[in-house]
Amino acid sequence: MNTKLPGNLLLGIIIMVIASSCASRPKGLTAAAPFDINKYTGKWYEIARTDTWFERGLSNTTAEYSIRDDEKIRVVNRGFNHEEQEWEQAVGKAKFAADNHVGRLKVSFFGPFYSTYNVVEVDCKYKYALVAGKNHNYLWILARKTTIPEKIKQEYLKKAEDLGYDTSELIWVEHNRE
Repeated sequence: MNTKLPGNLLLGIIIMVIASSCASRPKGLTAAAPFDINKYTGKWYEIARTDTWFERGLSNTTAEYSIRDDEKIRVVNRGFNHEEQEWEQAVGKAKFAADNHVGRLKVSFFGPFYSTYNVVEVDCKYKYALVAGKNHNYLWILARKTTIPEKIKQEYLKKAEDLGYDTSELIWVEHNRE
């Protein structure tokens, strides 16, 4: 499992995070409320996502959330790298951006640097979620299983398009490994 980052890449990430720290969500986006972190914890499968450098080339991607002893949230992102033929994993932490009943979190995988994670939509049983980042470069459709009903998929795509996302650019994640 490759966890090393070249020095220039790490420096670039730090500069990017600092430069974009005032951007917290796309215009018109509101996070889900009421939001229950206890129902949100557990394993989620990525159904679709925007193409991001940190997930490029990965399939079978998942995110798992659990409550830590300090009441922050442990985040474990995992995916299979086909080129390297190995699983990759990143462990981070999250905390609420403000109100703990609103699905707006700050997530960090790099020490003190946080990025915004907005749960835009989640169904009442917490089986499906639409998540957006700090800008239009970050969008995920998540589910508790490796598939999502067509009706939910279309609702989430419409919501994302209404918020200004180009959903034709989404990567539909393959889940064929355990």
